[in-house]
Amino acid sequence: MSGVLVVLEFRTQDGLAVWNRISWEALAAGQELAAEIGQPLLAAVAGERPEGPAAEVAQKKLARVYGVAHELLAAYTADGYVASLEQLIGAVRPTYVVMPHTYQVRDFAPRLAARFGETLIADVVGIRMDGGQPVFVRQLLQGKLSGDYLHRGPGPCFVSTQAGAFRPETVEAGACEVETFEPKLEAAMIRSVPGERFRVSEKSVDLTAAPLIVSVGRGIKEKENIPLVEELAQALGAELAASRPICDNGWLPMERQVGSSGQSVSPKVYIAVGISGAIQHLVGMKGSKAVIAINKDENAPIFEVADYGIVGDLFAVVPALTAAVRKAKGM
Repeated sequence: MSGVLVVLEFRTQDGLAVWNRISWEALAAGQELAAEIGQPLLAAVAGERPEGPAAEVAQKKLARVYGVAHELLAAYTADGYVASLEQLIGAVRPTYVVMPHTYQVRDFAPRLAARFGETLIADVVGIRMDGGQPVFVRQLLQGKLSGDYLHRGPGPCFVSTQAGAFRPETVEAGACEVETFEPKLEAAMIRSVPGERFRVSEKSVDLTAAPLIVSVGRGIKEKENIPLVEELAQALGAELAASRPICDNGWLPMERQVGSSGQSVSPKVYIAVGISGAIQHLVGMKGSKAVIAINKDENAPIFEVADYGIVGDLFAVVPALTAAVRKAKGM
């Protein structure tokens, strides 16, 4: 056994590959893991005609990309993916299999791991080395605790990465060979009938793709004060987000909620306005590259994770900050 195999997820729309963003996060984790253990990095994409997506992945720093091709993989089914990836893993014999923790992966990955007598280490948020062996970190009790997992089984280790835990922009570019892998599938093996593709919900905004986010918490006090923070977001060209109490009260749509029960984000800059820093919220924004906190309570937990902090009344700080941004931009 040798190598780290990353399974990426895409769908075809109008003849083009539409990637699940977390796939690139999983590839970033795969590159990190492969570098740490000194093994080659491999990737796989599955579909009826995966040549195009495979060629796109081949532009990254990899040893090889496998296009798992079969007409029965035109539409996703757990049966089809488990059978085809089982055959690929059996042929390639990787030491680790890394996947994005998507709804699709949650559906088939536990069964795939069980085929090899292994369990899935799901929702991994970090990887560290201990005695030459990779240790996978998972969060427990909504992020209040972290658990370390070390693989001991004889088969490949199966891992899925949590959204926002690894940064897709760190994926290194390169060039590698694309190899077509044709699994042996028969219609009788597909016991389920594919239905309409699952959609989480229709969103007017995708916070996961936002480079700048201004997020507001209960420190704003009233719904009528939301425009104060909204003006700052507009001046910065940022997306407006919120902690759970704001969305629960109906002050902002649920699709703008960040946290364990909302979206997980990883912007370049995350500005937390009037947010105390409950663990449920921190879980959703832990991937932010830089965190700026504005809170009048100097002991607020948000300052423990903030790179920059302003202790002060948001009703004085935010308007001043908005004015400074507008002046700098000549607005």
